Amino acid sequence: CENCGIPVKGNGYTNHCSVCLWSKHVDINPGDRAATCLGMMQPIDIVLDGQDTYILHRCVICGYLKRNKRQDTDNFDTILAVRKNS
Repeated sequence: CENCGIPVKGNGYTNHCSVCLWSKHVDINPGDRAATCLGMMQPIDIVLDGQDTYILHRCVICGYLKRNKRQDTDNFDTILAVRKNS
């Protein structure tokens, strides 16, 4: 992770660090690697949508907003902290 330094092992769908929840702006559409700014994506909110929970990320360089599905391996204390600070 470029934010916290923890090694991130993906599963093919992983797009954020499960410890600090930060991501990186690499895609415009999932998997295309077409984003050019390559900024870090800060987790700014936790969004509940029916049965699913999402992390809302904002690129610190260009402001791009993207929501990403929460993973079972995500740190629950970090999720609560993001939600509290949103």
